[in-house]
Amino acid sequence: MAYVNAEIASQPDCWRQAADLAPTVLDRLPHSGERVAVVGCGTSWFMAMAYAARREATGHGETDAFQASEFPTGRRYDRLLAITRSGTTTEVLDLLATLRGRIPTTVLVGDPTSPAMTLADTAVTLPFADERSVVQTRFATTALALLRAQLGDNIDALVADAEVAVRAPLPIDPSLIEQVTFLGRGWTIGLAQEAALKCREAATFWAEAYPAMDYRHGPISVAAPGRLVWAFGELPDGLPEDVAATGAAFAHSRTHGVRTVLGRWAAGRNPVDPMADLILAQRFAVALATSRGLDPDAPRHLSRSVVLA
Repeated sequence: MAYVNAEIASQPDCWRQAADLAPTVLDRLPHSGERVAVVGCGTSWFMAMAYAARREATGHGETDAFQASEFPTGRRYDRLLAITRSGTTTEVLDLLATLRGRIPTTVLVGDPTSPAMTLADTAVTLPFADERSVVQTRFATTALALLRAQLGDNIDALVADAEVAVRAPLPIDPSLIEQVTFLGRGWTIGLAQEAALKCREAATFWAEAYPAMDYRHGPISVAAPGRLVWAFGELPDGLPEDVAATGAAFAHSRTHGVRTVLGRWAAGRNPVDPMADLILAQRFAVALATSRGLDPDAPRHLSRSVVLA
């Protein structure tokens, strides 16, 4: 676990660097009022989902997120933003090549020597957040921190929460859990999807993710003692009580370590940022892997980048 633990722990510093970088690259990022499509694969797609919902909710313009392989090339957008850690993923490269000369494209990439650099019209590189791990953590969240800084979100407060999250107690002992479902609302749906993916990748663990309001429309049927429901961001009324009635454990930043350590409720300040909660979920996934005798630095059937023949 030499790589993934260190990379998870480094996220507060990476997010701080992203906030410092943001003012210098504003001309390369989506402009307010543009109609924007954001694409990625796997973790990068979930960050695209989170950013798209956050950008639109904060009034910066219509924003859609797609898996790179499923982008509707017949639609009109003012800009396409691609998120790719390696800059070598086949689906992203193919899409950038297809759209060249048709839609202005920007790529957020970890490796400044990657082929994506030559296919996109403009690029923002985050080499300080690139990773050795197969399982993505800090690159994806740093890309999202950069984009949130550009939207005007308070990254100083986010970093403060993150610095606590890297050391706060986990909300529950992973060895006691046989299944976990992550929930989100609005922009945190993407974070919930990413948390579930981390559990599947690092620990080959049964993990699902849903919009929180849709959870009671079927998925709650798998909740039971020995299982966990973990919600990000805003909580629908009555949801904790409905989960409790199933016998499943419930985790939310109101109830577990980050908020307890920060004392936010007692102080009457703003809630913990859901991205800090995602750090706890990343650590939970690594702890799950360890409890199952697995090495999260060597996940099954995965490689750092999907390059197709």
